[in-house]
Amino acid sequence: MMSSEAKRIVSLRAVLFTLIVLVANAAGHGLIFRFFRDSTLNPLLTAIFAVLWGVLGVYLLFYTFNWAVEQYPEQVRRKVLPYIFIGPAVILLGWLLVLPAVRTLYLSFFNASSEKFVGLANYAAIFTDKLMGTALRNNLLWVFLGTLACVALGLLIAILADRSSYEKIAKSIIFMPMAISFVAAGVIWKFVYYYQPGDQQIGLLNAIVTAFGGEAQAWTSMLQPWNNLFLILILIWMQTGFAMVIFSAAIKGVPEDILEAARVDGAGEIKIFFQIIIPYISVTILTVTTTIIVFTLKIFDVVMVMTGGQYGTEVVATQFYRQFFMYRNFGYGSTLAIVLLIAVTPVIFFNLRQIRKQGGF
Repeated sequence: MMSSEAKRIVSLRAVLFTLIVLVANAAGHGLIFRFFRDSTLNPLLTAIFAVLWGVLGVYLLFYTFNWAVEQYPEQVRRKVLPYIFIGPAVILLGWLLVLPAVRTLYLSFFNASSEKFVGLANYAAIFTDKLMGTALRNNLLWVFLGTLACVALGLLIAILADRSSYEKIAKSIIFMPMAISFVAAGVIWKFVYYYQPGDQQIGLLNAIVTAFGGEAQAWTSMLQPWNNLFLILILIWMQTGFAMVIFSAAIKGVPEDILEAARVDGAGEIKIFFQIIIPYISVTILTVTTTIIVFTLKIFDVVMVMTGGQYGTEVVATQFYRQFFMYRNFGYGSTLAIVLLIAVTPVIFFNLRQIRKQGGF
């Protein structure tokens, strides 16, 4: 066995190696960053070298840290090694998420120019502003109608597709909108809802309406507050596929012997669905519901692309963008961001709790 003096020497040497690795990595990556910052290389070459630096740099970072930890005694190594691999990710998340959130919270207690402390005045203004009342009402519409429709349709399609011989084709078609970003979906549906005065209509929906003798409508502007429903339809089109895939996997996990026993006892398919399948996948339904609620609370892209938040379609996220980036009202804009964070956080915690119950982590 090693003497206490030898152990102390080994520990000091390991600490020295760790400090050298930290300093070398910081100096090396700092020099590379300064090189790219001041470089006059062709932009394409700069991009290629930056990608290579990112990939090789991360590998080198973990390799050198792992080598430094291996210099420690076995007992210390087992305790430290996991933190070496999750440490950079935690630091990056803290830098990109926690620090901005703290700074946003700090700015929410100041006036528009972030020079004068106003306390909770911005928070009080949110619930007295008429425009914010409209935004909050619209967000509730997105949360209730959008989530309900996505979950209900996703579950219905999952059940029907599971019993169809065209299951793969049907699921592929329903899931396809998930491959499109919200911005791209907004552009597509903007042409679907497009309206122009006169008899000639290039918008798909108005072309169908006029072909059957109806009158063209400005679906996303003049039909208030129904225009919000036409925007929510885009979310349903995109997120139903997500709900369907998750529900389909959960339904396939229902033990077949339970279903067969219920059929032998004379239970119909509707009774089996409500009394066996629904209770069995209830945790999955809650998880999907809370996930879509988070999407709807943060909705921004579709509204911004389709209407820019005009015509009574304002939501909290678009109002935040307008106040912070367009009107330069940093205090009020930061307050909106914090309110949105407060609304989303309980739903995320509930979602994580359900995933933990399922053994996700």
